Amino acid sequence: MLDPQQLFARLDQLGISHRTVEHPPVFTVDEAKALRGNLPGHHIKNLFLRNKKQEMWLVVALEDRAVDLKRLGDVLEAGRLSFGSAERLKRHLGVDPGSVTPLALANDESHAVRLVLDRGVAEGGPVNAHPLVNTMTTALSPADLLRFFEATGHTPRWLDFPL
Repeated sequence: MLDPQQLFARLDQLGISHRTVEHPPVFTVDEAKALRGNLPGHHIKNLFLRNKKQEMWLVVALEDRAVDLKRLGDVLEAGRLSFGSAERLKRHLGVDPGSVTPLALANDESHAVRLVLDRGVAEGGPVNAHPLVNTMTTALSPADLLRFFEATGHTPRWLDFPL
């Protein structure tokens, strides 16, 4: 599993421009809003979900979008969705609760986690995400974030939130 410095090196190898700021730990969208100051761009929320068949999804949506898990399960034809455990999160994405991020897909080499992206993330930018820890925020352009997903072998399923 990568650590933040290894992630930054990987972004550099891919030619992906990124800027990172440090801050106190944040665990919720509300905490992030209170502590982030005036970081421009999109701020996101990331949901690590699973179903009864043990299938997993990482849902990345703009922070203020409503996500109805029942409706999302129907749209994804996944059945009932629930949040994945801390152990499952650590095993598949290499991060702890509160640090869930699309950048953790670099740790999912088996491609066990499916990516669901809010279309709003691609509009404008930059996109602000944790670099595997919740004590930093890294900004990337939407185009570079998509290049990152491509490099990790994760093709996003685009949805319009709120569902």
